[in-house]
Amino acid sequence: MINIRNEEFIKQLGRRIIVLRFERGLSQEQLANMADIPLAQVGRIERGKINCTVSTLRAISIALNIHLKDLFSFDYNITPS
Repeated sequence: MINIRNEEFIKQLGRRIIVLRFERGLSQEQLANMADIPLAQVGRIERGKINCTVSTLRAISIALNIHLKDLFSFDYNITPS
């Protein structure tokens, strides 16, 4: 069975969300409220502890006022190891 969960990618995505949130001067609580997701979930996403759904990422991108694709604007080696 193939393990589809990629820990490093999930952590980089979390770091990207932190950067975008800071650029907008938002706290985790504000982002959670704007995206209508639990505050604890924002923390877990930003720390790379959970592999969140596309629907959650869409809500975050709307709250950050960016296109969904822009959440993934970070360098990542996509070749399998």
